[in-house]
Amino acid sequence: MDLVPNLPLDVVRECLIRVSYNQLPKIASTCKAWKTEIELPAFFLLRRAAGYAQKLVVIAQARDDPERRIGVSKSCHSVYRLSVLDPCSGNWDELPPVPGLPHGLPYFCQIRAVGSELVVMGGLEPGTWEVSRSVHVFNFLSGCWRRGVDIPGVRRLLFGCASDHHRVVYVAGGHDSDKNALRSAMAYDVEKDNWTQLPDMRRERDECKGIFQRGKFHIIGGYCTAMQGHFERSAEEFDVMTWRWNSVEEEFLEAGTCPRTCSAGDEMDVYMCCGADVVTRKGAMWKMVAKLPSELGNTACVVTWRGKLLAIGSSKLGEPHRAYVLDLEKAEWTEMQTPEKFSGHVQSGCYIEI
Repeated sequence: MDLVPNLPLDVVRECLIRVSYNQLPKIASTCKAWKTEIELPAFFLLRRAAGYAQKLVVIAQARDDPERRIGVSKSCHSVYRLSVLDPCSGNWDELPPVPGLPHGLPYFCQIRAVGSELVVMGGLEPGTWEVSRSVHVFNFLSGCWRRGVDIPGVRRLLFGCASDHHRVVYVAGGHDSDKNALRSAMAYDVEKDNWTQLPDMRRERDECKGIFQRGKFHIIGGYCTAMQGHFERSAEEFDVMTWRWNSVEEEFLEAGTCPRTCSAGDEMDVYMCCGADVVTRKGAMWKMVAKLPSELGNTACVVTWRGKLLAIGSSKLGEPHRAYVLDLEKAEWTEMQTPEKFSGHVQSGCYIEI
């Protein structure tokens, strides 16, 4: 069947690969032939090769809407939604709300990209403050949400989380309902919608950071139950091929600090915000890349991709959030124009290419 009557297939494809990511659901709903075409892996390979794949950053961000606040306090009951920034165009957008979550995203939920889908998991339920096991998956092609299988085992919060960007999200550490730091780890196959238990980490790690690089799931920092809130410098990695945790690297971080701004680089390097600087770890050494803009004295989120680093934060707590992109090769910052609607507090973020 022709995608468009009387038009060569190559011409139609040249048109389709230019469609903006937020118009793909309309394309998919037009007819079965178009839906089938854009769901083919070859379609996205062609889109990427032609330079039309869109580089997006998705963030869990507060909406400052007094009418939707939960409870009485104005200081601690923000409603969180998913905002989308296209750093190439500077355009901001918002994803459809998650069905069944009338009060917004769970606080401290994790968001990770897998292929053309976005996974939202865990966190604290607004209003009840109950630790959530929920998993929700957004498909950028259909523009629809679906419910995934709940996170198994104990209810865990503030765990490390990372995606292999193809089909699996890895989870490790965090703490249970009694504030006991956890060693357990697991993997969620998004396509199969099932969980697999991994071997335990070598150490308990609460408030740790997860990244994925070259077939290994890295867990950075965190702290054990006995050292509540005192972050350690160590890290460890799970090798997907050997299905085992490698030995602990005791001095991975330069200092015992919260690792939430750690982000994986294009190779084996790691980036993070340290004081007023952006630093990178190449081999066993950390070195400065650039000074942070003064408006980012309180950095909330860091996302890296293809030689770029996005930092979102504010000059101080309670101030509107702003976004800056760092060219890692030139060490030059570019400020993204941030509309007031998208200046709320940011909890976490990830990169996805559509």
